[in-house]
Amino acid sequence: MAIFIVISNLTDRGAETIAEKPERIKAVNEELAKVGAKIKEQYIVFGDMDFINIVEVEDAEKFLKAIIELNSRGTVRTRSYLALPVDKAINAIKSAPSIGHPQEKKIVLKKVFRYA
Repeated sequence: MAIFIVISNLTDRGAETIAEKPERIKAVNEELAKVGAKIKEQYIVFGDMDFINIVEVEDAEKFLKAIIELNSRGTVRTRSYLALPVDKAINAIKSAPSIGHPQEKKIVLKKVFRYA
């Protein structure tokens, strides 16, 4: 399972739809459930965005397609962020292979030239 944070903004058309049928918000959640995406938390917010959703996803590829389809309707624009729990991120940082750090290479070069 993956967790995504999805930030959404309604277009003018989307705002009209919600004003006429506020329950449309829940209908979209049901559509996402068809691809294995479960809305864990959902907030309508004030400010430069309209919705913040915490979504648990079984299959990221299916979720991608669903998000593209939602955006293609012209009623909403989304931004999606993969979220990792802190403990899982710490374990990944500790266990993933290193690609090397530029500072490590400088230290090695200094040692080589110091003995040359």
